[in-house]
Amino acid sequence: MFEYLIVMAVRIRLKRFGTTNAPAYRIVVADSRSPRDGRFIEEIGSYLPLQQKDNVILKLDRAGYWVSKGAQPSETVASFIKKARKAAAATAA
Repeated sequence: MFEYLIVMAVRIRLKRFGTTNAPAYRIVVADSRSPRDGRFIEEIGSYLPLQQKDNVILKLDRAGYWVSKGAQPSETVASFIKKARKAAAATAA
């Protein structure tokens, strides 16, 4: 009779872990209603701000998959995705 469509607002965002003076972040796909460090659907990368080189590790194929399904990346994660795509294109060329 009636079909109910469950719509979940999915975000790609940073989840903080690490100690007080040594922050580290995981790039996760999570429901937008869950807390910052709470439940997540999938971990697709990491960000280590104190590391000088190669401080972002990102599974670009998984990020593309989730964006194609309607997930909205945060501003920071969107810049990481943009830089990773640019680096992948430079490596392929």
